[in-house]
Amino acid sequence: MTDAAITLDGITKRYGETLAVDRVSFAVRPGEFFGLLGPNGAGKTTLVEIVEGLRRADSGSVTVLGRPPWPRDPGLLRRVGVQTQASAFFTRTTAAEHLDTVAALYGLPRGAGAAGLELVGLGDKAGTRVDNLSGGQRQRLAIATALVHDPELIFLDEPTAALDTEARRALWEVLRGLKSQGRTVFYTTHHMDEAQALCDRVAILSHGRLAALDSPGNLIRSLKAPTLLSVPADQVSVGVAAVLDGVDRAWVDGTEVVVETRSAGRVLAALDGIGGLDAVRTRNATLEDAYLALTGAEEPA
Repeated sequence: MTDAAITLDGITKRYGETLAVDRVSFAVRPGEFFGLLGPNGAGKTTLVEIVEGLRRADSGSVTVLGRPPWPRDPGLLRRVGVQTQASAFFTRTTAAEHLDTVAALYGLPRGAGAAGLELVGLGDKAGTRVDNLSGGQRQRLAIATALVHDPELIFLDEPTAALDTEARRALWEVLRGLKSQGRTVFYTTHHMDEAQALCDRVAILSHGRLAALDSPGNLIRSLKAPTLLSVPADQVSVGVAAVLDGVDRAWVDGTEVVVETRSAGRVLAALDGIGGLDAVRTRNATLEDAYLALTGAEEPA
């Protein structure tokens, strides 16, 4: 893909006897929200650092916006934004002063950071000192810091790490906003639900190798996994559920009867006729299921 935002061709990196990245190749399209997933030790950090120009590959080639990032290319700095997992701030400044300081490093005029605060929903926190911001607000500020110079490509390294559920979901809206602006986003996360909700495609690394590259939906469909229906045990017995048309098997799990089926519509219709569907819970396969299958049931990390 000559017009790709990022291309990797046969990237390999060793640390002594350890093969951290093993002949990894893929391309990231312009305007794509692209996720990089994998357990600890899979090679994610090494690969990202190679793409960002912080580390040199032993073999293979990489281009970022049509240029090799190594040796360090100052021409790419104005076109790329980076948010690291452990972001650094000028903590004794206000949020606006922090962004203005970063903007000045790029030669931008005073006040250039105001738009960045609005972009991430921190406009009302412009006068708040950075060390008084909440964890979620600091994560938003980290993203604004990476965007202050209006880059074409942004790297986001686990931007929702350590956030509570409410703050994480709120930050999702900020990230969706980046996607709607047509920015190219290279994203790492250990939250599979997050990757499923946000990413156009994901690359899954396992033991330094590319285990899969596709959209979350296609990876889920490739499992051909059955649907699980959970029904209150006082609504249907396991014996009745097991012989319904379309049911592969059924078992008791606490106060519920769990039904496994690949014909969910037919089984739901039958259950509706028995006791209604108000209390029936449905679980379909998720990206986490695909991830665990592809990485040998390693935990997301």
